[in-house]
Amino acid sequence: MPLSDSARTRYQRHLALPEVGSAGQEKLAAARVLVVGAGGLGSPAALYLAAAGCGTLGLLDGDRVELSNLQRQVLFATADLGRSKAEAGGEHLARLNPEIRVIAHPLELRAANAREILSGYDLVLDGTDRLSARYLINDACVLLRRPLVSAAIHRFEGQLLTYLPGRGPCYRCAFPQGAGAAVASCAEAGVLGVLPGVLGTLQATEAIKLIIGAGEPLSGRLLTYDALEMRFSEFRIARRPDCAVCGEAPSITELRDAAPEPAPGGVRRLSATGLRELLAQGAAPLLVDVREVHEFSAGHLEGSVNIPLGELPQRLGELAGRAAPVFICRSGGRSLAACQLALRAQVSAPANLEGGLLAWAAQVDPRLPVL
Repeated sequence: MPLSDSARTRYQRHLALPEVGSAGQEKLAAARVLVVGAGGLGSPAALYLAAAGCGTLGLLDGDRVELSNLQRQVLFATADLGRSKAEAGGEHLARLNPEIRVIAHPLELRAANAREILSGYDLVLDGTDRLSARYLINDACVLLRRPLVSAAIHRFEGQLLTYLPGRGPCYRCAFPQGAGAAVASCAEAGVLGVLPGVLGTLQATEAIKLIIGAGEPLSGRLLTYDALEMRFSEFRIARRPDCAVCGEAPSITELRDAAPEPAPGGVRRLSATGLRELLAQGAAPLLVDVREVHEFSAGHLEGSVNIPLGELPQRLGELAGRAAPVFICRSGGRSLAACQLALRAQVSAPANLEGGLLAWAAQVDPRLPVL
């Protein structure tokens, strides 16, 4: 449908871009995008998609607005406290751009409803904070052949990847196994308020590119962001022939909710002082530093081995027979992801150095250089 005069005025900065133009803006107007999770990531992503003129925008979240959300969830105001995130957020998006259609889904995404809900959209953005939800959304997108832009955040770090049906690896290819109990929530670990704004805006960028067909999508690449260092890094990931959902002989052919993870055998949390005491007692745990080589070279704990996170899935065999390894990174985000991978590869009792080497330098040895 041709753009109206008001639409041409609203989107004139888009129309001036040859990569967008009238044709691209009309594609945006016809697009149907679902944002799962209206929190720190979903807030900026949904705002920018609404402002860009995404014709149908779904917002799915079963939670209500809490005061602690307002530090980073910019879709809400103090007056929204206690309200459904999906409904309050949907109203804000409709006020921002009354020319689009906003659909609120005030519910939790489950295996029983995921297929029906996602079927109504062309593209999905995952802004959830639980691994079990990320796997469910990924599996649904693979089975329904829907593109997916997935992001995650932890403390000062974030990651982003895009799945394109039939063209690149899915989330399970990058992270073959997972358990909801293995990753600390924002409430438990904390998060820099502006961090989800960076990653959520990148999600919206990827979505717009996919809709209008411009640029190179983030397929087959995992983008990571370290806010403290103001550094982006990129890791190549490949489609796994043995992937449980998009592989050559998939074992996941129907959606299913994750089974509750038992407490025993989970990830151990180890503070910097706790690790110091462990080492002082003469214990000799395997210390695995998952930072990049240049970071490790600048300074590391004595006796630690360097296996960058991007190489860990292929090198987990090096940990065979070593119980209770301690994973280490700069601030605790990458090492927590490493613990998750190790746990599902049957490495027993992996531990995460909470706060990473920054915590070690602050609490134990200020002489340690940390990049």
